[in-house]
Amino acid sequence: MSKRYPFPNPANETSARLVAAGVVLISTAFLLTNSTLILLALTYGFAARVVAGPAFSPLALIVTRIITPRLNFNHKFVPGPPKRFAQTIGLTFAATALTLTLLDYSLAAKLVIAALIFAATLESVFAICLGCIMFSFLMKLGVIPQSVCESCNDITLRTQTVGAAN
Repeated sequence: MSKRYPFPNPANETSARLVAAGVVLISTAFLLTNSTLILLALTYGFAARVVAGPAFSPLALIVTRIITPRLNFNHKFVPGPPKRFAQTIGLTFAATALTLTLLDYSLAAKLVIAALIFAATLESVFAICLGCIMFSFLMKLGVIPQSVCESCNDITLRTQTVGAAN
């Protein structure tokens, strides 16, 4: 992770849900057009968000700099590490679909993107983050150390950091 452009922690849940809605739209555009360029843009967006949060992702920049600030309600803030993990899962799906498309397995690529659309729809519409659920499960198993996300286990740490977030 870049020190200069860290992934937001805590992360604005509203922004995360709006980015997920954008992922649904971009992914649907791929299904409708089978455009490798759209899939490349989708993959780049996930990679940029994993590495540097919203700093280099056009979709995340539009959401965090233009859309979210104009929404007039109290935003909920959640721990950043699970959201970053979810972006990594999204990157895996997008990169897999891109690879399958380049290898001329377009039906398999479309199935992978359909699964991504399902997960992103759950996040954007219902605030159900499958990657975050997986992150929590892996923490409980000890695969991800507790130190990676102390606020995931201590609600008081979460409430202390909310005021400092944008």
